[in-house]
Amino acid sequence: MVLAMESLNRLLHCWILLISLLFVVNGQFPSTLEGPFKPVTVPVNYSIIGQVTSLPVNDNPPLSPEIEFQPQQISLSLSSDLSSVWVSWITGEYQIGDDIEPLDPQSVASVVQYGVYKSGRNNLAAGSSFIYSQQYPNEDPNNYTSGIIHRVLVTGLDPDTMYEYQCGDPSIPAMSEVHYFRTMPSPPKDYPSRVVVVGGLGLTYNTSTTISHMAANHPDLALLVGDLSFADLYCTNGTLCDFQNCSFPQSPLQETYQPRWDHWGRFMQILTATVPTMVIEGDHEIEKQADDLTFTAYNYRFAFPSDESGSTLYYSFNAGGIHFVMLGAYVPYDKSSDQYKWLERDLFNVNRSVTPWLVAAWHPPWYSTYKDHYREAECMRVEMEELLYKHGVDIVFNGHVNAYERSNRVYNYTLDPCGPVHITVGSGGNEMNLTLEHADEPGNCPDPSNTPDRFMGGSCGFNFTSGPAAGNFCWNEQPEYSAYRESSFGYGILEVKNQTHALWMWYRNQDRYSVGTDGIYIVRQPDRCPS
Repeated sequence: MVLAMESLNRLLHCWILLISLLFVVNGQFPSTLEGPFKPVTVPVNYSIIGQVTSLPVNDNPPLSPEIEFQPQQISLSLSSDLSSVWVSWITGEYQIGDDIEPLDPQSVASVVQYGVYKSGRNNLAAGSSFIYSQQYPNEDPNNYTSGIIHRVLVTGLDPDTMYEYQCGDPSIPAMSEVHYFRTMPSPPKDYPSRVVVVGGLGLTYNTSTTISHMAANHPDLALLVGDLSFADLYCTNGTLCDFQNCSFPQSPLQETYQPRWDHWGRFMQILTATVPTMVIEGDHEIEKQADDLTFTAYNYRFAFPSDESGSTLYYSFNAGGIHFVMLGAYVPYDKSSDQYKWLERDLFNVNRSVTPWLVAAWHPPWYSTYKDHYREAECMRVEMEELLYKHGVDIVFNGHVNAYERSNRVYNYTLDPCGPVHITVGSGGNEMNLTLEHADEPGNCPDPSNTPDRFMGGSCGFNFTSGPAAGNFCWNEQPEYSAYRESSFGYGILEVKNQTHALWMWYRNQDRYSVGTDGIYIVRQPDRCPS
């Protein structure tokens, strides 16, 4: 059955590639070579706008393990080595309260049994295990201690090969079901066929549609650009907070309902157990706790290729002929910071003959025309944009704004054929509904003094000195750098075809999973542009 499904998936994938090639020949998708394009705003479909409903996680038995210490929340992620993959999972249940006895991480082994598909799981890899706690600053009695988090690095893998694996403790026995994954292809001529990109997932019925559609498109790699579980929107008693965000600095309480992470991890396993998933933090992952600790759940629940950067909040990795740079917007990014110095080294060492494509991702967008979070990350743009431009970054992915937007090629707010295409995909499901209003609409332009970065501090807002918006903080119509914007729940897929052409498609939840709404070929011009 599994072999038949794999053959069917391969056949479907071949048909998808064939159809894509036909589109190239027939010219049904435009390319960035034809741009810049006139701005397009898709009218709001109010039939999909309504109260966002959370999934009933507490009444869903299939999400809970049937055997004590049976692995749950299984996820894969790439390492800094093409031949290695991280496998992570959790065993045991979380505990809440002060008078508890945390689970012993050494009481359950961390083992992965694996092998090439259909050749038997005769290889073993062992790893480490640990727990973490969320201690609330206001001495809340609902302090949280996690189950046992396991992390194993599986090494010696061949590129572009299907593997099968089980994880757990074979001595109990408490092993997972058999799962499958495909390793990344080897550069420079091979690329992951489909990279799915989404942000602002949460755990709602919209999230359910997004994940089911993503899985149905059989991606090889998933990129989550922040705002993952939205646990910080929930008070420590599990109810949705009345104020905007329980863990935001201006909130009267510093709460975040950590079991929401466990529910989210169980729900996401349909994707993360088979598709290597790379994440970057958003503001909803800050989750400040006692002693000013931040990003604790994020740091413990995911494995990162952070050996070179020394940080889980910014790092890089290769996937075939693509070099991904994941940047942190909520840690120092100025030119004297560790992050900036690391980024300089990382970009300098990128070999574009091995990884021709250079993709960057972080949470808050630099180029968004929506009223919410408008120019909020301006300080980060001022510090880092020139460096990314000089090294020829091709595409930038962001979340944060609960809507979709794709830019023309742009640099320093000016149309530039060598600037990257900026794509905001922040409406995967979330708990806060869609963003509808644009900053260029009458009465929506914020005061520059109200747009500083709430977490990093400082304000770099200014009125434009030239161009169509000269003398103003906002345009009075959709800016020329904005090519397409739409307020809908959904996600996107990047398909790199060769060293110069990549197809980007935006998929809306209200459509069939195979129907893309916004499609464009992003074309590199290495002979013309810096790299």
